[in-house]
Amino acid sequence: IEGLSAGVVMADTAYDADHLRQAIAAKGALAVIPNNPSRALKYPLDKHLYAQRHLVECCFSKLKQFRRVATRFEK
Repeated sequence: IEGLSAGVVMADTAYDADHLRQAIAAKGALAVIPNNPSRALKYPLDKHLYAQRHLVECCFSKLKQFRRVATRFEK
């Protein structure tokens, strides 16, 4: 997170930690991270912003399917 500037930081449940949320807030960004189910203090989640993360994940999935083109296996 250091050295990066962002208005919104999106992550999955694995990154739901207080120290990460505090570091993101210190940068002035909004943390869009779903709560870990075992968390006692629940933070609000903007579901519309988190849905945008799905689009990025799908894009990476498509790029991984075309690995042959990216790595030029057919020389």
